[in-house]
Amino acid sequence: MRVRSAAVPAVLLASLAVLAVGCSGRDGASPKAPAPTPSSGYSHMQQKVDAAESAAAAADRDAASDTDR
Repeated sequence: MRVRSAAVPAVLLASLAVLAVGCSGRDGASPKAPAPTPSSGYSHMQQKVDAAESAAAAADRDAASDTDR
C-alpha cells in the first residue's frame, strides 16, 4: 500500500508539470486580435439599416396622422 500511496502524488505532480510546460508556450498574455475594419459589405448593410429606420419612421408618422380618418 505504501508504494501505491507514494505513486499518487508523483502522478499528480507529473501531470501538473506537463500542464505547466504545455501551457507556457506563449510569452505573456494571449495576443490581442486586431481590430476589425469595416468592409464594403458593412457600409452596404448600414445603408439598408438606415433605409429601414426611415421607412419605419414614415410608417409611424402615417399611422399617427389624422388624414385618413
